[in-house]
Amino acid sequence: MLTKQRLATLAYAGIGAAASVFLGFPLPLLLGPLFGLLAAALAGLPMQGMGAVGMAMRTFLGVAIGSTVTPELLASLPAIAMSLLFVIPFTAVVGAAGFLLFRRLGFDRRTSFYSAMPGGLQDMLIFGEEAGGNVRAMSLIHATRVLVIFIFVPIAVTAFWGLDLRRPPGQFAAALPHHEILLMVAAGLVGWWSALKLRIPGASLLGPIALSAALSLSGLINSRPPVEMLWAAQFAIGIGVGVRYSGITAYEVRAYVLSGAAYSLIVTVISVALIILITIILPVEPLAATLAFLPGGQAEMAMIAVIADTDVAYVIAHHITRIFLVILFAQLFAKWLASR
Repeated sequence: MLTKQRLATLAYAGIGAAASVFLGFPLPLLLGPLFGLLAAALAGLPMQGMGAVGMAMRTFLGVAIGSTVTPELLASLPAIAMSLLFVIPFTAVVGAAGFLLFRRLGFDRRTSFYSAMPGGLQDMLIFGEEAGGNVRAMSLIHATRVLVIFIFVPIAVTAFWGLDLRRPPGQFAAALPHHEILLMVAAGLVGWWSALKLRIPGASLLGPIALSAALSLSGLINSRPPVEMLWAAQFAIGIGVGVRYSGITAYEVRAYVLSGAAYSLIVTVISVALIILITIILPVEPLAATLAFLPGGQAEMAMIAVIADTDVAYVIAHHITRIFLVILFAQLFAKWLASR
């Protein structure tokens, strides 16, 4: 339902996007809405997420990833097995460092653990709430982790690789077969619905990935989603991160956002060290490794990979592995808490 608060949210996001386009920022339709909503939140203006409509637009990113899956790509997956093994110690080290930091800052064990685990925001909030953690603290800490890394990555990509992240990410709808566009939309919505029914984490992304990959392998889809669909996905992702700061207070900025920023810096340092190591010992493209190991959000990093035209399968495989490990750790931690 399009409430007054949702209309206001769209207006703040639209102003942020327009300003970012005018100023020439990288990823203007992704970072612009985020900055617009962050400014509105700090000003105390009311906001509301886009609900199912926002999630539906996020499915376009899943379709963009799935449409890159080809038989040749599947044949190359065993070559990244060694790289995927590094996700295990990386997740453990990042989680331990974050847990120790948050405990030192005075958070309880439950909140510290679920805030430190570099997994999907929604999944960590669900597990953390069930365990009795501080939901508002976890929400703002994870949103800040995504925000800080998300701002860092476009700057790094532009500075080190010279990529223009303002260019259209593909072809416009008029240049693509209409039946393929319809199949893409259907793959996104049906894949999302199916993943929800199966209770798969990250349903709005993983479900469309699986279904659109099947359509790509069968030859029914031979191109990526049009620019318009990817722009809509960027806009929705930017809103999804920015709206997390709705109703934020000065105390929450000091207690939660600054804690999340400190954690983000630690995560970035650990990630960069690992990325350098991996690019030295393995034949991995530095840009792909950067987007694969920086835990700035599965959808966010995947979107940058699509726009930068790097190895999307490599990037998403690492994020899926990380999220699987985090969910496993979360369940083990929950059982340990129950035993105590």
